[in-house]
Amino acid sequence: MEPIETYVERKKEELKSKPYLKEAKIVIVQVNNDPASNSYIKGKIRDLSEIGINYEHIKLSPNISQEDLLKIIDLLNKREDVHGFIVQLPLPKHIDERVIKTSITPLKDIDGFNPLSSFVPATPKGILTYLEDQKFSFDSKNAVIIGRSEIVGKPMQQVLLNKNMNVTILHSKTLTNDMKFYLEHADLIIVAVGKPYFLKKDDFNLKEYCFVFDVGINRIFNKELNKDVLIGDCEKDLGVFFQSPVPKGVGLLTRLALLLNLEEAYKAFVRNKLKNK
Repeated sequence: MEPIETYVERKKEELKSKPYLKEAKIVIVQVNNDPASNSYIKGKIRDLSEIGINYEHIKLSPNISQEDLLKIIDLLNKREDVHGFIVQLPLPKHIDERVIKTSITPLKDIDGFNPLSSFVPATPKGILTYLEDQKFSFDSKNAVIIGRSEIVGKPMQQVLLNKNMNVTILHSKTLTNDMKFYLEHADLIIVAVGKPYFLKKDDFNLKEYCFVFDVGINRIFNKELNKDVLIGDCEKDLGVFFQSPVPKGVGLLTRLALLLNLEEAYKAFVRNKLKNK
């Protein structure tokens, strides 16, 4: 398997070679002071700068009203120079996340959060495109997703069903014995629960040729290093054929998928413009 970091750099070079992307534009709307969001957005902006894609970063006060945020989203929906935009999660508690997601026009919703979005959500798409590139065999294989979020778990299920996999979602109410059974028969495991080292080597006898994608990003204080470090939802070295690292794993794939969705959005914009001439 090609390391994720190497794969992402290769795909970014391919995007960099496409001159039409220099005309595309993305807007990142941030309504929080969350350290993880700041780090993630910094990485997104670095990607965009490397490829040469135009961007705006609109950082709003966490105290902004939902009504005012919706007005900004409405303006972005209407701006012809903006081909895709995202509203970075999490949002302040007084703002209804579902309302915000559904207010973004499906044609520009490159995060794929609107139920009517034209795009596959970035994390599932990132994992899928990597597996496709690496010639993973999907048909009739067993996939287990731990976590049933609207951002990762549920859309990941649909993505893998579309690839003819047998898909099981496990969650906080799954019995321990059932979890053990499903995980030990899995060819592909995606863990997205937000709990440090939730999946441990000694707890399960995973298949030797299993693929594990660790979506978790947990910030904990390391006494030896005297600083915060990032760890995943999976214990390191699970003894499987492939395990995505944390950091520089699924986060990189998610950022790449956002770029791929932006490319799709820009192409659709150009097609519609030519069609309406």
